[in-house]
Amino acid sequence: MPRASGWMRGAAVGAALLLGGAGPAGAQAAGPPPSAAATLPEQLRDFDAYVDDVRRRFEVPGIAVAIVKDGEVVLERGYGVRELGKPAPVGPRTLFAIASNTKAFTAAALSILADEGKLGLDDRVIDHLPWFRMSDPYVTAEMRVRDLLAHRSGLGLGAGDLLYWPGTDYSTEEVARRLRHVPLSGGFRERYAYDNILYGVAQLVIEQASGTSYARFLQRRIFDPLGMRDTRINSDALRPGDEVATGYARAGFVGELVPAPRMAWGNVSGAGGIYSNLRDMSRWLRMQLAGGVYRGADGRERRLFSAKRQQAMWSVVTPIPVPEPAVPELAPARPNFLGYGEGWQLSDYRGAKLVWHTGGWPGMVSRVTLVPERGLGIVVLTNAEAGGAFNAVTLRALDAYLGAPKTDWAAAYAAALAKSRGKADEDWRKHLQARDADSEPSLPLARYAGTYRDPWYGEVAVAHEGDALVMRFGRTPSLVGRLEHWQHDTFLVRWNERWLNADAFVSFALTPDGAVREARMEAVSPLTDFSFDFHDLRLTPVAEAKP
Repeated sequence: MPRASGWMRGAAVGAALLLGGAGPAGAQAAGPPPSAAATLPEQLRDFDAYVDDVRRRFEVPGIAVAIVKDGEVVLERGYGVRELGKPAPVGPRTLFAIASNTKAFTAAALSILADEGKLGLDDRVIDHLPWFRMSDPYVTAEMRVRDLLAHRSGLGLGAGDLLYWPGTDYSTEEVARRLRHVPLSGGFRERYAYDNILYGVAQLVIEQASGTSYARFLQRRIFDPLGMRDTRINSDALRPGDEVATGYARAGFVGELVPAPRMAWGNVSGAGGIYSNLRDMSRWLRMQLAGGVYRGADGRERRLFSAKRQQAMWSVVTPIPVPEPAVPELAPARPNFLGYGEGWQLSDYRGAKLVWHTGGWPGMVSRVTLVPERGLGIVVLTNAEAGGAFNAVTLRALDAYLGAPKTDWAAAYAAALAKSRGKADEDWRKHLQARDADSEPSLPLARYAGTYRDPWYGEVAVAHEGDALVMRFGRTPSLVGRLEHWQHDTFLVRWNERWLNADAFVSFALTPDGAVREARMEAVSPLTDFSFDFHDLRLTPVAEAKP
């Protein structure tokens, strides 16, 4: 998100789901011609069966996979269905939200402008957007265009994401202007902390330097030259004839699959707004693996961006500590180094450098992986929130081309998922044990009601309706929920839209005279996506105007 903001949003259940009545399962007929399929390594001869097993194990209605090798598309295939209950299969032209895989397109757009001398990655942001402000004057003055791409600003993980996630009615510039109120939690360029909001600022820099909108720039300078005819900026740009997958989330993390809404990031498109498919993403991968070179419609070779710029995009700007594997089964996948470049994650796998990224969106997660020294590219698109699925498919393909032993990565990621779920269950048990269920609120419910304001988000209303309190975020239509008393002056807000998986504690602090001083929030479950940065809110009552 947004979301998974880059790694993965949510998780899918490991038990198998029989998609009865959902139409044909398994590989669809829209795969590569036999000549291309014949070039697959021996280890991938059972790839169709493996992907379908992954799909069932992680309960993903549809998966799309493309593999590019040495400039050729050797596999381009859909598995399962676009929408549960309907027979239409996933195919090479099925559109998915690629979410944070959009970030590499934003970096490419800045690189094109840098090659043309319209900006430099070392330019100060305020040289292009004089009104730009961070909460610290020093960071404001020293923030460079490259810093917008490298997750080292001092902002906390996902800070400010509630300004556009779930969808809000703020404009791109309004989101960026509110950054002056978003607190920093670390030193400038001190450490890695993934953010989305600064890619919205990068979007504005692109528009200022190019004199055109972000969407138009990507269309004319990237999509059209590469022949990415089906790719769209945001769901509101989808057309009636487009073949679009329906995304699915699991209500309450372990409940039934429910459709997630098509959500547009019109205000921070540069962080994750693109919808694309295998056909178009294969073209994107081939250009990347060719060092920025592509073949135009006239058959002549052209260059999208310079080799120098690509080298910079694929070089570590921000080191990332290498985490311990979640379970022993994932130890072979542990990298020796990990870092972030300009719009790309960088690491190694079995001795080869990887350039990659993931994306998370309501009901859809994806992964794009390049192995430059092997001329190899892999894209996996899914229509359920199951990061284990795209990782298991990607690593099976990587192993086949890198000569590694065949590994049951689906089982490994299922074990990691089970462990994370176990930790979440234990966390909930601790909340229950600490709860004083017999306690009562300090005030009558009506006295908690009112309008609250956070310096960076804006207004949040708490209304006394009937015998309950209802919370509404002023600029976010999806964030409406009923407050249930938890203990003392803490309530639990359960959002009406259950696909959000973001229920939160709301704790009211009182003055000595019994008035509400402020309210603070925190997500109930550690599985909640980091883009729900409730913990950064400082909600204070807005004084009522006197007549």
